[in-house]
Amino acid sequence: MGKYRIRVATGDSLLAGSSNLVQLWLVGDHGEKDLGKILRPIRTREVQLEVEVSLYLGRLLLVKLRKHKSLVGFDWFCKWIAVQGPGTQGEAFFPCYRWVQGNEIICLPEGTARTVRDDPQNQFKKHREQELEERRKVYRWGFWKEGLILPIAGNSQWDLPRNERFLEDKDLDFSLSLAKVLKDLALKGTLDLTNSVRRLEDFSKVFPRGKTPLAERVRNSWKDDALFGYQFLNGANPMLLRRSTSLPSRLVLPPEMEDLKTQLEKELQTGSLFEADFSLLDGVKPNVIIFKQQYVAAPLVMLKLQPDGRLLPMVIQLQPPRNGCPPPVLFLPSDPPMAWLLAKTWVRSSDFQLHQLQSHLLRGHLIAEVISVATMRSLPSLHPIYKLLIPHFRYTMEINVLARSNLVSEWGIFDLVVSTGNGGHVDILQRATAGLTYRSFCPPDDLADRGLLDVKSSLYGQDALRLWGAISRFVEKMVSLFYKSDGAVKDDPELQAWCREITETGLQGAQDRGFPISLESRARLCHFITTCIFTCTGQHASTHHGQLDWYSWIPNGPCTMRKPPPISKDVTEKDIVDALPGLHQARTQKTFIKFLGRRQPVMVALGQHKENYFSDPGPQTVLKQFQEELAALDKEIEVRNAGLDLPYEYLRPSMVENSVTI
Repeated sequence: MGKYRIRVATGDSLLAGSSNLVQLWLVGDHGEKDLGKILRPIRTREVQLEVEVSLYLGRLLLVKLRKHKSLVGFDWFCKWIAVQGPGTQGEAFFPCYRWVQGNEIICLPEGTARTVRDDPQNQFKKHREQELEERRKVYRWGFWKEGLILPIAGNSQWDLPRNERFLEDKDLDFSLSLAKVLKDLALKGTLDLTNSVRRLEDFSKVFPRGKTPLAERVRNSWKDDALFGYQFLNGANPMLLRRSTSLPSRLVLPPEMEDLKTQLEKELQTGSLFEADFSLLDGVKPNVIIFKQQYVAAPLVMLKLQPDGRLLPMVIQLQPPRNGCPPPVLFLPSDPPMAWLLAKTWVRSSDFQLHQLQSHLLRGHLIAEVISVATMRSLPSLHPIYKLLIPHFRYTMEINVLARSNLVSEWGIFDLVVSTGNGGHVDILQRATAGLTYRSFCPPDDLADRGLLDVKSSLYGQDALRLWGAISRFVEKMVSLFYKSDGAVKDDPELQAWCREITETGLQGAQDRGFPISLESRARLCHFITTCIFTCTGQHASTHHGQLDWYSWIPNGPCTMRKPPPISKDVTEKDIVDALPGLHQARTQKTFIKFLGRRQPVMVALGQHKENYFSDPGPQTVLKQFQEELAALDKEIEVRNAGLDLPYEYLRPSMVENSVTI
């Protein structure tokens, strides 16, 4: 018996408080006490209470709470509850960080992370089981398209669990910004339908006013071969380039190009020959937009790495060879300037398709969603890996539902203005899904497989490796706090169920492509968790941030092509203009690239989340060390960039968001 001092923290957002009364219980290993309806969490960040309890509760295990509505029920966002009193040995901390809705009883376990093995007396066994049972009812796997990985169930953001939806600051920014760009598009886009682009410079009409310095550089230099090659290393989509190990079989060289073959073989022997192969696009059905046929190509680009680090194109083949047809035309830097420019523009349009669908949507957004849904279904809030991962899922489910219902849906943006819309985009996602490998999500393996580890001008590669290393060291320290042996990992049933849920269910049986279905050691666990965190942070950042820089100038990343790929080199500027998006398509592309690619005002950088899911000091110390390492890395990249002609900023820790939110 004795006095308990209770502190209750409400969320910071405007609507986090509630006028409803909240009933509290304290649960210890010697008993339970109903404290009654003692709390009304109106918009005050922290409330303090003192209560007398007539029985000795012992060590506190849980705080239970229940919100009672009067005439109207107002949801309450509870951050945490802290209790000090007999048996607490200081202050016991009970993290919540979720909405309290309806009148159900919510149980908050004390914040010390525990695996099943850490609970030998099964004091939390019933709580763990009940929590996961309730979560599986709320976090259900859905279905979007055949042959794709699974999403969360729900067709709109209103179908999602409240805890996965935007808080009002994010929601307000997203909604108002979207309304503004749609209004501007409606006003200016209507006029575009009666106007046309006559010269390449006419695309300046839709070049954004709030342009970035790099976007301006792209507009001025997009015709340069060096900038064209640079984008494969450090542009919006650095995931396609690989070092050649042989001349591609699809590259059919006619006898009159013997000199080119000799050049290619020379570069191949010295290890300086690279390729970007867009064969994934071969056979994709192109869109029809406002009764006009659009076109898709599947180019191959061969490039050479210069001693100074520049990557220069040597030859472009716009389509693979076809049986019974003449070999496809090969375009060379020595061709007439307009013919060479049109070939490069086709490559840039193809890169736009694979970047947005394969590298950005699938490998960034959709994989992160699988990890988050599987975690919510498989790991209870007491589990250390749940506590480690949960900050990296913020807003991911809602932004993905919005993407599926607005961008890649029927009559969505892809259908309206993109050459692979109206079904082609789904075909690409299905093909890309079938080729997903575990190694490709781990930068040390991916860069090694693509032959880029020693390419010093691959700034993406350098920064990805350093960021991966920082995350890996952070994860290893965290894991070592809770798993003292490989056996502890193997014998954790919740951990093994989580791994299977990701690979077998969410990824639809991806074990044949290297994804694990069990975790047999601490090393494998650390590698898997590092992959999960990097995917939700650095992987997405590397393919998201570049959109505004590289696609604001429409000819450098056209969303569609309105004429078929050229079969001759007799090309004029008018031919290029006629092939590029019309003014209305260009303005629509610019509008949504600007909206989605802008710097987010509501942004949490990697490792900077304020939520504290761990009450024990060990994890908090490890997180602080991680933050210090990230700050040092950020400074190193800043110093390096100061000496570069084209700074690479997309993987600076201060610019990498802690989760996929846009």
